[in-house]
Amino acid sequence: MFEILRLDDASGAATDRLIVDADTVREYVKDAALTGERLYIRPCKNV
Repeated sequence: MFEILRLDDASGAATDRLIVDADTVREYVKDAALTGERLYIRPCKNV
Protein backbone atom coordinates (compact mmCIF):
# COMPACT_ATOMS: atom_id res chain seq x y z
CA MET A 1 0.00 0.00 0.00
CA PHE A 2 1.03 3.57 -0.68
CA GLU A 3 0.08 6.98 0.62
CA ILE A 4 -0.48 9.71 -1.97
CA LEU A 5 -0.57 13.34 -0.88
CA ARG A 6 -1.76 15.90 -3.40
CA LEU A 7 0.24 19.09 -3.08
CA ASP A 8 -1.01 22.65 -3.49
CA ASP A 9 0.80 24.43 -6.33
CA ALA A 10 1.19 27.71 -4.44
CA SER A 11 2.29 26.59 -0.98
CA GLY A 12 3.29 22.96 -1.48
CA ALA A 13 1.03 21.97 1.41
CA ALA A 14 -0.85 18.67 1.24
CA THR A 15 -4.48 19.15 0.21
CA ASP A 16 -5.67 15.56 0.65
CA ARG A 17 -4.42 12.07 1.43
CA LEU A 18 -5.19 8.74 -0.23
CA ILE A 19 -4.16 5.18 0.66
CA VAL A 20 -3.97 3.07 -2.51
CA ASP A 21 -2.42 -0.04 -4.05
CA ALA A 22 0.41 -0.05 -6.62
CA ASP A 23 -1.91 -0.22 -9.64
CA THR A 24 -3.79 2.84 -8.46
CA VAL A 25 -0.50 4.69 -7.89
CA ARG A 26 0.37 4.09 -11.54
CA GLU A 27 -2.93 5.63 -12.63
CA TYR A 28 -2.48 8.69 -10.39
CA VAL A 29 1.08 9.20 -11.65
CA LYS A 30 -0.08 8.93 -15.26
CA ASP A 31 -2.88 11.45 -14.69
CA ALA A 32 -0.57 13.80 -12.76
CA ALA A 33 1.95 13.71 -15.60
CA LEU A 34 -0.76 14.81 -18.03
CA THR A 35 -2.16 17.58 -15.85
CA GLY A 36 0.98 18.78 -14.05
CA GLU A 37 -0.47 17.94 -10.65
CA ARG A 38 2.11 17.60 -7.86
CA LEU A 39 2.02 14.41 -5.80
CA TYR A 40 4.04 13.07 -2.90
CA ILE A 41 4.00 9.27 -2.81
CA ARG A 42 5.44 7.05 -0.10
CA PRO A 43 4.99 3.47 1.13
CA CYS A 44 2.31 3.09 3.76
CA LYS A 45 2.94 0.31 6.29
CA ASN A 46 -0.29 0.66 8.29
CA VAL A 47 -3.75 0.90 6.82
